[in-house]
Amino acid sequence: MDAYSRVVTTVAEGVSRSVVRIQVESKRGRGGSGSGFIFTPDGFVLTNSHVVHGADKIMVATPDAGGFQAQLIGEDPDTDLALVRIDAPGLYSVKLGDSRRIRVGQLVVAIGNPYGFQYTVTAGVVSALGRSLRSQSGRLIEDVIQTDAALNPGNSGGPLVNSSGEVIGVNTATILSAQGLCFAISINTAKFIVSKLIRHGLVRRSYIGVQAQTVPLNRTIARHYDLKTLSGALVLSAEPGSPSVRAGLQEGDVIVSLAGEPVEGVDVLYGLLGEERIGLSTKVTVLRGSRRLEFNVVPQIRPS
Repeated sequence: MDAYSRVVTTVAEGVSRSVVRIQVESKRGRGGSGSGFIFTPDGFVLTNSHVVHGADKIMVATPDAGGFQAQLIGEDPDTDLALVRIDAPGLYSVKLGDSRRIRVGQLVVAIGNPYGFQYTVTAGVVSALGRSLRSQSGRLIEDVIQTDAALNPGNSGGPLVNSSGEVIGVNTATILSAQGLCFAISINTAKFIVSKLIRHGLVRRSYIGVQAQTVPLNRTIARHYDLKTLSGALVLSAEPGSPSVRAGLQEGDVIVSLAGEPVEGVDVLYGLLGEERIGLSTKVTVLRGSRRLEFNVVPQIRPS
């Protein structure tokens, strides 16, 4: 058996004991399944948000200890991550790695558990780093790992593992129309999200109550006001009573700056609206026709 096969076999045997099958049921008739992995000895399981979203009952089947009903601790659709917990003895947990140390071309192994105790293993390499992937909520997930390790729907929520057996990503998506385009949320992103979910049950983000899209700016106007960007976020609508409306923003305004940071488009705008902005008076600069206007907006906690 060559060195490549030994690595894949060793990683699969070591990590597969921590990979679980997740089966969900809903009163609305929705059911489904996916994978997850135990990352603490006391039963915390990481998976994808889309695997458990809307579930009324979550069952987790482990390779060694059997099946258990799980408690949903929290989920974050914006990063497609969710945290559940089972109360079971003798659980095996994975070791979490550091996704900052990943290099393009390195060997990775994807493990899933779509058929009960029969786990699946695929191997490949890291194809690219720092990708962005749009979540089902519409926001961009940053720092995504692209790999050619084949994923199937049952692998969703399972671990992406390096040659040392450390989890470096959470398998989340494939592009069905393309071959070799599979994606995983970086484990460093997952660690951050998990810390928020354990503390609050959700990830607190701020919002100002606008629906927007990215648009190019009039170059003459951009030069006149010495703007640092040639695009902005056009306000398509503003929710009645929202922070943006109370501050004076209107439909048709183009947001070009928030808290002194250039806003090149809607994804940058959403990215700047983090937890630290909640309740904080924030200067927003907009173009309204040929005029540049400034408003003080107080973002609120974004509704679930």
